[in-house]
Amino acid sequence: MTKTQPISWQAEEYITRDHNAGWYIGLFIVGAGLIALSIFLKWWTFLVLVALSIVTILISNLRPPRKIQYTLDDKGLKEGDRLHKYEDFKAFGILKEGNHFSAVLIPKKRFSLSIKVYFPGDSGEVIVDALGARLPMEQVKLDFLDKIVNFLRI
Repeated sequence: MTKTQPISWQAEEYITRDHNAGWYIGLFIVGAGLIALSIFLKWWTFLVLVALSIVTILISNLRPPRKIQYTLDDKGLKEGDRLHKYEDFKAFGILKEGNHFSAVLIPKKRFSLSIKVYFPGDSGEVIVDALGARLPMEQVKLDFLDKIVNFLRI
């Protein structure tokens, strides 16, 4: 393969969603209901799980996403200091979530996680062409968990 020029861009690590007061009130009501149920049924492990989940959701929603530097070169995709080699992936696909675009790298190993990388729309053609030169493109869809996360605006 011929050497290609590296392509670099910066993007947020995840999509932020706006939460109004009703969302926080709903989280509190659902959390309080689950905590009350776990106390009533004496499910102490579930109580701890619910409390930790609520705290984790609150912290992750209040923390702004980091800006990450991405680079596509001959070796693979660099995500900050971490390199994801092309040979670890069998294909890639493009997702559009609202106004946001992301490339999803599909791993060869069965239980490995896919890599989702957001990119600005104006750089999309160059990024897709660079990935397409190394990996075949497949149709990808949001999985069940992603649909739930989007629905709950987490």
